[in-house]
Amino acid sequence: MPLTHLGRYRITATLGRGAMGIVYQAHDPLIERTVAIKTISFAGLTPEESGEFELRFFREAKSAGRLNHPNIVTIHDIGRSDDLAFIAMEFLSGRSLREMLDSGVVLAPERIAEIAAEIADGLAFAHANDVVHRDIKPANIMVLDNAAVKIADFGVALLPSASQTVAGTAFGSPKYMSPEQIAGQKADGRSDIFSLGALLYEILTGHPPFSGDNLNAVLYQVLNSVPPLPSSCNPRLPASFDRIVARALAKDPDKRYQTAAEMAADLRNYRGAPGLMPQRKHVDSVPMAAAKPAAGNSIDVTLQITTVPPSASAPGSGSRALRYGIPLAALVLLAGGLLLRPSTPLPVANSRSTVLSPSATAPVVVEQKTEESKKTEQVPSAKPPVQAREPKAASDTTVVAKNRQSSSNWQTALRADLAACNQLAFFKQVICAEKARWKYCPGRWGSIEECTTEKK
Repeated sequence: MPLTHLGRYRITATLGRGAMGIVYQAHDPLIERTVAIKTISFAGLTPEESGEFELRFFREAKSAGRLNHPNIVTIHDIGRSDDLAFIAMEFLSGRSLREMLDSGVVLAPERIAEIAAEIADGLAFAHANDVVHRDIKPANIMVLDNAAVKIADFGVALLPSASQTVAGTAFGSPKYMSPEQIAGQKADGRSDIFSLGALLYEILTGHPPFSGDNLNAVLYQVLNSVPPLPSSCNPRLPASFDRIVARALAKDPDKRYQTAAEMAADLRNYRGAPGLMPQRKHVDSVPMAAAKPAAGNSIDVTLQITTVPPSASAPGSGSRALRYGIPLAALVLLAGGLLLRPSTPLPVANSRSTVLSPSATAPVVVEQKTEESKKTEQVPSAKPPVQAREPKAASDTTVVAKNRQSSSNWQTALRADLAACNQLAFFKQVICAEKARWKYCPGRWGSIEECTTEKK
C-alpha cells in the first residue's frame, strides 16, 4: 500500500530513491508549504542495529539542520513514523549538477567558476560550524531554476569534534573521495576541498579525474595517480583553472587550499571569456525531481569503509570490512584482498605522464623508476600519454623473462612481501600486494597459484 502520510506531512509524489531510502514530495499543512522528505527504513533490523542507525540518522540531521546558508539545503524537521525515520527539507525547483552534465548543457567558464565558488561558500560555512560533508559530488549539488546553487545531502556528514567520529571510518563516493578518506583516516574540511576539485575537473573536461571500470582501479588512481591538466584535455581553457584544480587535488592535505573560502576567492578572481568550453548538445533545463545515476558501468556508489585497528585483529591478518552505501546497505566483505584483480592492468612504475603542478601552469613530466624497471627502460615517445602506460602483457615473453626473479625461492620472497603488505591500511594493502605480485610474477594479475603456473 502506497505511503500517504509521514507524521503531519501528506505525501504527494515520489521523487526518487537514494542510498538511504526514498525521497518524497510532501505537503506541510501546518505552514502550508511543499517540502522534500528523505526517509530511512529500519524494517528488518535488529533492535541494536535499529538503535545505532537511528542515532546516526538523527545526529546527521541535527548537524545539517543548524546550517543556515543560501548555498546549503535547509532542514525543516526530523521525525520517526513506525519503521521510518525522516528528514523534511526545503523543496528545490531545479536539477542536480549530475543531471546537467549528463544532458550536455553548455556552461561558460564564468558560470563554471561561479558554481564552484558557491559550493565553496557553502562548504566554508559548514566547516566553520564543524561539519564536514564527506560526499561532495555532482549528484549532491543542486542548480535551481533561479541559477542559485545549493549543497544537498549532508546525510553522511559527521561532526569532526564529536566522540562518534572515529578515525578509520570513511564515507563518500569513490571517484570524488580524498586519499585520506580512502585510507580510512580522519577527514577534515580539506577532504571536501579535494572532492570539490574533482567535481570542478569533471565540469571543465567532461570526465572525472579518477575513473576506471572497477572499484579497485578507481581507488588506485585516487591514491597514486595525478590527472592530466584540464587545459590538456581542452587547450582553450585558461591556465588559471589548471592552478586551482591542481591545488585542490593535492594528495597531501597540507598542500591543498586550507579553507574553502580561499578556494572560492581564487575562483572568483578567475578571468575568462565566453565560448571556451567544448561544444555539447544543448538541452533545455527541466524541473529537478531526483538525482539520476550516471549511465553505463561507471562507479558512483557511496562507500562506508571501516578499517579494523591493529589491536582488534590478529597480527598480519589484514582483515578489513568494506560497506557499500549508507545505513541499511548490506555489508560487503572484500575477502581475500590479495585476489583482487582489475579487468585492465593498473599503472605501474617506470611511466611518464603529464601531471598537474600546483605551482606551475605548464605540464610537468614526472618519471618514476624502480630497480626492476631500470633494467628494461625504454626511450619514451615524444608525445606524453594521458595515463601511465600499462605493463606488458603476459604474452610478451621477452619482457617477462627479463623481469622474472632468478631466485629459486621466489615464492617465499613473495609471501614475505605480501605479509608485510597486510600490515597496511586496507586499500594500501591491496595496492602493495598487486605491486609485490607484479614484481615476482610480471604479466599476471591473479593469485599466487596462477603466478606459479605462469612461471613453470
